Amino acid sequence: MSRRCELTGKKANNAFAVSHSHRRTKRLQHANLQNKRVWWAAGNRWVRMKLSTKAIKSLETKGLEAMAKEAGINLNHY
Repeated sequence: MSRRCELTGKKANNAFAVSHSHRRTKRLQHANLQNKRVWWAAGNRWVRMKLSTKAIKSLETKGLEAMAKEAGINLNHY
């Protein structure tokens, strides 16, 4: 599975690692992904998802059902 948030779609960003002499080499800035169990009230069960920490914060305000609908995800497959 790719390193991508399942709700927001966040993924790695291409960047440069800059040394003291200002030599630049390519690197990746990965999203802060966490494997998380989230309670899905409508389905009355736990759902295990790979989420970014930003998505976990947004879940508290928006709710799982709304974010899944926005992302086009069917929660029955999780």
